[in-house]
Amino acid sequence: MTLAPPHKAPASLPWVLLLTAVAALVVALDQLVVATALRTIHHDLGASMTSLEWTVNAFSLSFAALMIPGAELGDRIGRKRTYILGLVVFALASAACALAPNIGLLIAARVLQGAGGAMISPAALALLTAAAPPHKRGAVMGIYAAVMGLAVVGGPLVGGAVTQGLAWQWIFWINVPVIVAVIPFAAVKLTEMNGKPVAVDYLGILLVAASMFGLVWALVRSGPAGWGSGEVLGSLVGGLVLLAAFVGWERRATEPMLPMSLFRVPAFAAGNLSTLLLTASLFSTVFFLAQYLQISLGYSPLGAGIRFLPWTVPLFFVAPLAGRLQDRIGPRWLISSGLFLQGAGLVWLGVNAHHHDSYGSSVAALIISGIGTSMAMPAQQSAVMTSVPPQSMGKAGGTFSTVRQLGGALGIAVLAAVFAAHGSDRSPEQFADGFSAAIITSAVLAFVGAASGILAPGRTPAARRAAQHPAAQTAQEELGVR
Repeated sequence: MTLAPPHKAPASLPWVLLLTAVAALVVALDQLVVATALRTIHHDLGASMTSLEWTVNAFSLSFAALMIPGAELGDRIGRKRTYILGLVVFALASAACALAPNIGLLIAARVLQGAGGAMISPAALALLTAAAPPHKRGAVMGIYAAVMGLAVVGGPLVGGAVTQGLAWQWIFWINVPVIVAVIPFAAVKLTEMNGKPVAVDYLGILLVAASMFGLVWALVRSGPAGWGSGEVLGSLVGGLVLLAAFVGWERRATEPMLPMSLFRVPAFAAGNLSTLLLTASLFSTVFFLAQYLQISLGYSPLGAGIRFLPWTVPLFFVAPLAGRLQDRIGPRWLISSGLFLQGAGLVWLGVNAHHHDSYGSSVAALIISGIGTSMAMPAQQSAVMTSVPPQSMGKAGGTFSTVRQLGGALGIAVLAAVFAAHGSDRSPEQFADGFSAAIITSAVLAFVGAASGILAPGRTPAARRAAQHPAAQTAQEELGVR
């Protein structure tokens, strides 16, 4: 596969960064924006707590299951077209969420939102990586990572503010005018990128979508049903079997949807592994911290969201600087040291919760953890996206985004089990005990991610990097790069 000639001059990098970052912010924000609105939705729609869980899980499930097929669609019809189509689907789904008269239709609309996000995310990441010159990619990825991180830790703040100030429906309505404003600029300012037509890997698409569905279903149901239940074990085993079948098929396919040779490239493999562990730690901490601030410390939804700011603010300053630094020293030490700091801050937070200390005693812990996250995220994205040839950027972006979704689901499932074993929501004190144990577990995930970051490459000239890592050259040859 080779890149088709561009239809017009290359897109301006500032425009590509602005358009892709805004879309990424909207999609990422909607993953956790409902966290602080669940109680209000519960009262308005008369939904059970089990049903409310699916307002979060339905989005994650379709998002993860359709991410790689969404990247394949971008490779086939063009990443710009897929990006715009995903925006349209996401806007329509957001309106459907806001208009939903019952919890069933709200969950269905969230599934559609996830499908739109699965088209937007890999296409946006591929468009941005292709537009950024090699010497600027680290800095650009730093800005993009800051936006993504802001969405993750800012979701509870936005959800709490909108729910408390307006109504929960507006957490979805607000997406529509933003997307309507972005689409015309995307149509004019972005340059199309696609590959030569090849045979559709229908079996690969079916296997990867089904395997991701099975794995994420098992993770999100592990809390309510239990890890030993037939439902969870069956979904987990089925997902793993289908994933193994997908890997086997992709190794044999003439035109594979995701060439397995990419995983022999150290930067690609290490970037994805450390991302899995970072997001497992990050998403799970956000999920439980939002509840801890309300249940144990007694803050309102808006008050809880505001108290995420010590974690959020470092993203604006550290991530862009870390991106520039990564261009000079490579991703290895930024990933490892960043995840170590993230884990250290979470240990501090967990100890404070165990002692039932006030929020003020944990501000420094949140800042340290936020600095660490801000260091690691741009290095991970850059390591993955710059390790592949241009025509494989869509596939790399889809894989990276899928890993991130799996990490989030895995982290929440693991921490939910730890929380249930050490605490409950029957009293503020019991919730704090469970939260403390869960956050220490989240720190362990971050420390393991720090160790995996050592596998990422250091800064090396391109010629030496290719010579040192023959797998990268093999992957490029298999993808048609000369």
